[in-house]
Amino acid sequence: MKYFIGVFVILVGSLMVIRTDWFVANFGHSDWAEAKIGSGGTYLLYKVLGIIFIILSLMGMTGMLGEVIFSVFGRLFSGLA
Repeated sequence: MKYFIGVFVILVGSLMVIRTDWFVANFGHSDWAEAKIGSGGTYLLYKVLGIIFIILSLMGMTGMLGEVIFSVFGRLFSGLA
């Protein structure tokens, strides 16, 4: 099941990178991105989010995501084990 979800998220992330105009037309501009990044910041935000979705999905499908999360946030939960 994780592979079907992973492939779906990869497709959505790819569409966010390739068809950014469609996402901006349907979901609107981000005032925060335009203010912080500058002109065209919304397009860059959607492209970066798409790339992040692709990377996290690949990590989740290969089993690396849990290890990375544990190595980054493991010290916060060391007293629970």
